[in-house]
Amino acid sequence: MKNFLRVVQVTLRRRYTFAAAVACSLGVALFWGGNLAMLKPVIDIVFSHGKKPRELADHKVAEAKEKLAATNVELGKLATQRAAAPADKQRELKAQHDHLVARRSSEIDKLEWAVALRPLAYRFLPNDTFMALVLFLSFFIVATLLKDAMLVGNQVLVERLTQLAMLDLRNRMFRKTLQMEMAHFGEGHSSHLMHRISSDVSCAFNGVNVLCGRMILEPLKMVACLAGAAYICWRLLLVSLLIAPLAGYVMVRLSKSLRKANKRAMEEMGFLYTLLSETLTNIQTVKAFGMERHERRRYHQSGKKFFHRSMRIMLFTALGRGGGEVMGMVTICVAILAGAYLVIGEKTTFLGIPIMDKPLEYSSLLAFFALLVGVSDPARKMSEVMGTLQRGIAAADRVFEILDSRPKIVDPPEPKELTTARPELVFDRVAFQYSTGQRVLHDVELRIPFGQTVAIVGPNGCGKTTLVNLLPRFYDASEGAVRLDGIDVRELRVKELRRMTGLVAQQATLFDDTVLNNIRYGSPHASEETVIAAAEKAFAHRFIVERLPNGYQTVVGERGGRLSGGQRQRILLARAILRDPKFLILDEATSQIDLESEQLIHRVLEQFIRGRTTLMITHRMSSIALADRIVVMDMGRIIDSGSHQELLGRCDLYTRLHQLGFQQAA
Repeated sequence: MKNFLRVVQVTLRRRYTFAAAVACSLGVALFWGGNLAMLKPVIDIVFSHGKKPRELADHKVAEAKEKLAATNVELGKLATQRAAAPADKQRELKAQHDHLVARRSSEIDKLEWAVALRPLAYRFLPNDTFMALVLFLSFFIVATLLKDAMLVGNQVLVERLTQLAMLDLRNRMFRKTLQMEMAHFGEGHSSHLMHRISSDVSCAFNGVNVLCGRMILEPLKMVACLAGAAYICWRLLLVSLLIAPLAGYVMVRLSKSLRKANKRAMEEMGFLYTLLSETLTNIQTVKAFGMERHERRRYHQSGKKFFHRSMRIMLFTALGRGGGEVMGMVTICVAILAGAYLVIGEKTTFLGIPIMDKPLEYSSLLAFFALLVGVSDPARKMSEVMGTLQRGIAAADRVFEILDSRPKIVDPPEPKELTTARPELVFDRVAFQYSTGQRVLHDVELRIPFGQTVAIVGPNGCGKTTLVNLLPRFYDASEGAVRLDGIDVRELRVKELRRMTGLVAQQATLFDDTVLNNIRYGSPHASEETVIAAAEKAFAHRFIVERLPNGYQTVVGERGGRLSGGQRQRILLARAILRDPKFLILDEATSQIDLESEQLIHRVLEQFIRGRTTLMITHRMSSIALADRIVVMDMGRIIDSGSHQELLGRCDLYTRLHQLGFQQAA
């Protein structure tokens, strides 16, 4: 619940919109109760036994005066009896006296109302019963129109409130997601994050929408009707609501069960979302190995679990709805039973309990029943939306689980700055292990002077990619440090560190945007001329203008799927050239392209790696030839380094990889 209240706080920042929505809710509630209370004057006029409205107003005043006078006479007689009565009768007579005093007070109020309303009836009501009825019904229609107009305004304002707050919270979640370290995406599953940002935020604000909308509007309607019923006879109202505490207890228990069931259903939907994303992302593999049936089975099993969770939610929701309706019907039946007993028998007590000072009129009793029915309708609607509210509470917990998480890769409190333009890169006794406990790097020592190109080779899983990922702080070393000119990279601003670093990875993934914007990604202020110059250096300009339908304005499709692997890699190289980094990381940059594209890329790299430090992960001899030094890794350790000829003469692993043509290592 605490997290849901935080979502509400985000919503209530737009306090003027919220105040306007509440004002509309209040207007709806007043017109709702007023329309039902209007039943009493309508009945009085229709069943006035031929009296015209003005005659009826005079009759009401005269009747109130007569009843007050009769009560005063009774009080006088009772005072005489009390003066002559023995002591044992005094208590009984005092109770009668108190009852008559209370009745007189009620009759004085009624007389004052009758006197106050009589000039209004003379002034505004036509002195014709049918025309007066027409006027009242016209008021009823106008009030209904105004009520519905305010209801529309309330719904629009509440929706605006929640949509704007939802936009704010999604932006915060996306910002927080971008701040998370790389390990978070591997462990937390990107599809789970997408589900939380989209579906969970939507569920949370559906709950807020209900809270700011119906959970304010419907109780106000109930309060308006209860106030009207209490004015008619508050004691009869209390008798009618005897079952209300039991109804409240049942609703609280159902709400807790609903919250738990919704939380489990959301978790199951997250798994379903992950499974769907994973299958569609790897659809080629699924089809290649004929695993469609297997994936259908997995999806069906996960979907079936979600089905059972959803049915449990529906059961609790239906129980709440049905229970609320039963409680409302019992309340109305109790009211009808007690009211009919009092009016038909002209009594003032029910089961020995004093209910009123004087018998109720038929019109007052019918208005009382109408107002109770007016209470039951919003009560039923509140029970219907309880599931939405509980789903929102459960979703808020999942949303703030992301927002409250703290990224591990953050700027230091007092960041340092590099003092030289050509910093030396040192891996100082570096060790690294993932949160699962798997140790990947062990005591790595490596010194790279600025401007040197280092090729890192070794078998799969030996830690090559993890090692180079420590430089831009995609991960932080568990032990030791990565230093630039003696400064630990953890003491530098992350943004400045990554601005010095360019990356061309094995997976040449582009954004579903134009070629121009993909090259300019990371250098948003670069002019079109500089982008074209970078593309020319990357040997990409020619195929862009000659082979792509719209040249630099061609949209490359999802993940760059409209381009070949070689074309994607050259665009990535153009992006790196435009960025002009001090440190260049090439992670298997030529492993999945054709020979012609590889030759072109090597021609680019021969020029581009000059004047910058390059870390090159590769298993191709043509790429190794670009290196000044070769580092051999195995089992998370550096086992040797040197030139190609030196390593062939002394490093068995390097010799074996060379004999295999570096084709089985990655």
